[in-house]
Amino acid sequence: MARLTAEFWVQAYLTRLRLYDIPAFVTSHGDDTAGAVLVKLNTLDGEAVAYHRTYDLLSGERMWDQLSSGGEVAVDQAIARQKAFDPDLWVIEVEDRAGRHLLDEPGLA
Repeated sequence: MARLTAEFWVQAYLTRLRLYDIPAFVTSHGDDTAGAVLVKLNTLDGEAVAYHRTYDLLSGERMWDQLSSGGEVAVDQAIARQKAFDPDLWVIEVEDRAGRHLLDEPGLA
C-alpha cells in the first residue's frame, strides 16, 4: 500500500485543524518523506498531552496513542527525549482549551 509522505500528512492535518479554527504550529520540521510525527495538545492551562502514531500488531491498523501527559514542562521534556533519539521527527503543537486534536477522525491515523 502506498503511504503519504510525512510533509503531505502534516499539511493535510494543519488544514483540517484550520477548518475547525484550531490553532496549530509546526515546532519541529522533520524529514519530509519518512519522518515520524508527534502531536502535542496544549490546553493552555499548564497541561499538555503528546501523541505518537503506533500500530496495532493484531489488526495492522495505525492509531494514535499517548506518549506523555501532565504538566506542559514534563510533556516538553518527553518530546525533547524523542527528538534526541530521532532527528527526523516532526512535532506539531495544537492549542485548544477544549482539548480538540481531531486525531480520532477518519483519515488521520
